[in-house]
Amino acid sequence: MTHDLYEKLILLEETQETLPDTVCLDILESPQVRLLPLLDAAFVLRQKSFGRDVLLHILNNVQNGHCPEDCQYCAQSKGSAAKIEEYGFKTDEEILAEAEKAYRSGAFRHCMVFSGRTPSLQRIEHLAELIKRIKAKYPMQICVSPGILDRPKARILKEAGVNRINHNLNTSRRFYPSICTTHTYEDRIKTLDIAQGEGLEICSGIIVGMGEESRDIIEVARYLRKIGAQSIPVNFYIPIEGNVLKVPESLTPEYCLRVLCLFRFLNPSTDIRIAAGREFYLKEMEPLALYPANSLFLSGYLNVRGAEAARTLRMIQSAGFSIRSDFPLKDLLDHNAPLDELSQNTSIELKQLSELRPAGKDTPDA
Repeated sequence: MTHDLYEKLILLEETQETLPDTVCLDILESPQVRLLPLLDAAFVLRQKSFGRDVLLHILNNVQNGHCPEDCQYCAQSKGSAAKIEEYGFKTDEEILAEAEKAYRSGAFRHCMVFSGRTPSLQRIEHLAELIKRIKAKYPMQICVSPGILDRPKARILKEAGVNRINHNLNTSRRFYPSICTTHTYEDRIKTLDIAQGEGLEICSGIIVGMGEESRDIIEVARYLRKIGAQSIPVNFYIPIEGNVLKVPESLTPEYCLRVLCLFRFLNPSTDIRIAAGREFYLKEMEPLALYPANSLFLSGYLNVRGAEAARTLRMIQSAGFSIRSDFPLKDLLDHNAPLDELSQNTSIELKQLSELRPAGKDTPDA
């Protein structure tokens, strides 16, 4: 990477410039663009908006499985034979207890996820009452991933105190029909537009490694910048046995880090999250992901258990970062009983997936 390009990258937030596609492609693919200077440039931008803080997000499935959609990457889709635990809407007591565990485990934001195409109005109203109770008791942000929304449902969630709606684009408009046919890309775009129109913040991201091209990754990063998404989770596809989608392409630690850097450069002040697959792909290079990214999911994903929460917190501490929480990082590590219970809602151990990972592809040197 030339000195001029490095200087241009670290000034992106100040100049409000965006990078041409040729430079974006070089960041992802060129052996002339070195990884370590790239990470350093991304960290300069990350530090301007977030310092050395890491925001902890904790996911909880409020319902799981029985989904009529055919998203090929998802263990809950109608075409998947993955061995997951299926259950309907949890009891109020379970939902409230999980919110408390998330808060006491240091969560800055609690994320509640629903399977299915769209919830009924009655279910949205029920959820709204639960959210009011959670917000009244625990001072943390609430993000809800309810599926496709219309305006009245979005308004009810906003009035209940929901901070953000999660609705991932997952990939580009061009590639979307390759991974899902039961709803369209426009359906997803419309949900984001409706949520924004009702004053809700937007959390929307990508799944990398489903067979897309570099241009698809760049398109998603650009579109999320265009709509001003406040939060972007960057997922790396985990090949769960039984899913329709296999692994058309492997991901190396370096390539994953380059993707995170690209999203930081195209969205300099946005919350960039290392989401699903970080433990699976980054391996020993995982701490370096904190240089472009400023947040992560603690202790697991929708149907896959992640690393133990205490291990992730020790990684943050050892790398010289801190967390934004009502509870000091040291206290969470000293009294980590709630952390041990966080992954109880996931049904697939991450270590079971190692044999599914194909050999890595060639990537530029660091």
